[in-house]
Amino acid sequence: MINYLVLFLFYYPLVMGIVWITGSLIYYVKKEKQNRFFEHSTEDLPFVSLLIPAYNEEQTIEETVKYASSLNYPNYEVIVINDGSKDQTLTILKSLLDQYPNLRLVNVVNNKGKANALKQGVLASKGELIATIDSDAILDKDALNHIVPHFITPNNGERVGAVTGNPRIRNRTSLLARIQLVEYASIIGLIKRTQRVLGKVMTVSGVFVVFRKKALLDAGMWDTDLITDDIGITWKLQRRFWDVRYEPKALCWMLVPETLKGIWKQRLRWTQGGIEVILRHMDIFMDWRQRRLYPVYIEQVLSVLWSITWFVSLLIMLYKYIFDQEFIMPTLWIGNYLSIICLLQFLVALYIERKYEKGILKYMLWGIWYPILYWHINALLVIRAVPRGLKILRKNKDQFATWESPDRGLHI
Repeated sequence: MINYLVLFLFYYPLVMGIVWITGSLIYYVKKEKQNRFFEHSTEDLPFVSLLIPAYNEEQTIEETVKYASSLNYPNYEVIVINDGSKDQTLTILKSLLDQYPNLRLVNVVNNKGKANALKQGVLASKGELIATIDSDAILDKDALNHIVPHFITPNNGERVGAVTGNPRIRNRTSLLARIQLVEYASIIGLIKRTQRVLGKVMTVSGVFVVFRKKALLDAGMWDTDLITDDIGITWKLQRRFWDVRYEPKALCWMLVPETLKGIWKQRLRWTQGGIEVILRHMDIFMDWRQRRLYPVYIEQVLSVLWSITWFVSLLIMLYKYIFDQEFIMPTLWIGNYLSIICLLQFLVALYIERKYEKGILKYMLWGIWYPILYWHINALLVIRAVPRGLKILRKNKDQFATWESPDRGLHI
């Protein structure tokens, strides 16, 4: 039995690492290498409603609104949904209404969660397309110009339900922030590129994504009881056979946590949300039409099992060392080999991402900390998130998964 666990620990990340690297290179050569910029006349561009849900964001909301109101796109509005903030967020937003003519404000008196706030924003929106960004995000001025053509290209865009952008890290002064910079480029970026090559994605990036309003309504919009709105809506759209895409040219600059406590809370929410979605959509295997989602689902389950196995193996190794004065060599050499694979992923990803940010390859140095720090944290997160995620089986879908403002870092 131990031998099988060792083989799983080694071969699962080895195989997936090769898959991510290969898939991302295919995507890069076929779709990214050319410097294409879609040009359409103003009359052809659909109206976009840009939604910004906010809860206790007095530190960031004014800057986000400022940049969101100055995009190189002619037909759009900005709607901020204040979700029962207890700080000065609502006061700041009211003061901005006269300053930005395309700004609108929706005030939800009681905090009912990000998913509910987004729903209220859709109901108030005028646009055919719905863009959503986090309240600490700064959009690149041409972000919409890169994403909107996916929806309006003749004979190709009719079934596009959502297109997610490329999140970039703003704060880079701390070790934890720099590790996450490498992670977003090399783990998240590679996976999204590969999943697009395979046809289906696990999740859009909640920090910036554009939806077709018709697709949102067809899928029933966001589930208010799920802790992660972005994963949930991605699966609902794809189960309704809407296409979900990734556009790496559409940049969005965001803040990330710079404390271990902040990272733990953020990643626990992500991990729990992934488990909730797995449990909610496990009936896809009863419908052969959903077969293109099977690989994404199975890979997500295997990643959870791998984290549990990694955690158990560490416990066994510590027990053997403390009580038997014995090292478990397989666990040690697995860690060494996987670190090499991980660093190779970083190198390939940062090579691709240099197209969007000059000098990003210098952050490769900080990637060496990822296997040392994050693998152990991720394993602990899964152990903690599994029992919390299982509660979704007993949850009432009419409940609200409320939220709190995360650790934004704010060291830029």
